[in-house]
Amino acid sequence: MALTDTFVRQVKPTGKAIGDKYADGAGMYLLVKTAGKYWRMDYTFAGKRKTLALGTYPEVSLAKARDRRAAARELLADGIDPSAAKREEKRARADAAANTFEAVAREWLGKTAAKRASGTQLKVKTWLEKDVFPFIGKMPMSTIGPRDILERVVRKLEARGAIDTAHRVKQLCGQVFRFAVVSGLAERDVTADLSEALASKATKHFAAITEPKRVGDLMRSIHAYSGHPTTVAALKLSPLLFVRPGELRTAEWAEIDLDAAEWRIAGPKMKMKVDHVVPLATQAVEILRNLHPITGHGRFVFPSIRTGERPMSENTINAALRGMGYSAEVHTAHGFRATARTIMDEVLGERVDFIEHQLSHTVKDANGRAYNRTAHLPARQEMMQRWADYLDKLRIGADAIPLKPRQMT
Repeated sequence: MALTDTFVRQVKPTGKAIGDKYADGAGMYLLVKTAGKYWRMDYTFAGKRKTLALGTYPEVSLAKARDRRAAARELLADGIDPSAAKREEKRARADAAANTFEAVAREWLGKTAAKRASGTQLKVKTWLEKDVFPFIGKMPMSTIGPRDILERVVRKLEARGAIDTAHRVKQLCGQVFRFAVVSGLAERDVTADLSEALASKATKHFAAITEPKRVGDLMRSIHAYSGHPTTVAALKLSPLLFVRPGELRTAEWAEIDLDAAEWRIAGPKMKMKVDHVVPLATQAVEILRNLHPITGHGRFVFPSIRTGERPMSENTINAALRGMGYSAEVHTAHGFRATARTIMDEVLGERVDFIEHQLSHTVKDANGRAYNRTAHLPARQEMMQRWADYLDKLRIGADAIPLKPRQMT
């Protein structure tokens, strides 16, 4: 005879140590003990008698217990042991609980740290901790879908106008998911479904002065700037070397050979991850020689004022430019690259492939092969010296600066 809801609710324990069993059919019964009421199911698998726990009353009602019995019988019909399946499901839930987005992201962040500059590592960590973890950090990787990334993370960034950050954070989430896929913690990168869902990212141009006369004014302002010696040196070198600001501020003395007038930067520190050589004009060598007695005892050419264990802040050069009266809309630290690129091509007629190579952009030969780091090094050394001499002429206000005929590329 099948059980009823009323009976299950009202039945009381009789005091037996082993409890009392009340059958519902198909192997399921209610075990009533002083400690509580338990749903159980007896079954046979591979010739062995087994018991499956279906839950506790009243948390598991009679109807729900019957549903679980039906599910167990379906597993038996497919040749699967319900008890083993239950253990596997429990283990999977435990794994999912342990492998939250935050846990996996922090593991990914640690294992990939060597591929990023320290400043980039800090920026990525901050984005995750500020814009991602509070919203999906505690969710198991296996439960996160595209809409979770879109609604809980990306849309929040878009709502505050941080469109570029929204794109970057979405890319970070994708990297974490791809790491999880390789680690067997996720089936796929769910951010792939969001390619058309994000607001368009505005093209970002770094403000730069590219008119020779105004560059002369800028150079005079730079040479008149009075500040900390490392800042002064970095500011003077910025237009001479036109490397990326992050590459300049993390320069190390071990990378620089003043006698050979070269600065060799290892690929991992470069944006394109390719080794790069920066020929040093005599003006750049002089600035570095004057700075060496001040910071040459340490690792970084431009160490932080607070501690020599880190390079100067990424905002140092821009802050100096602001202090000189150049707003972010007029000229930026990154803008020195555009200044050199434009004037060296349009005014001085330098070979474009040499300029692009010196900007550490990918340059290919006639056969489509990328040049190596030392390609055309003597010619680039001469070009960098001409550029430094030209900047000096602009600074002292030379009225007539002869233009070189444009070379064929």
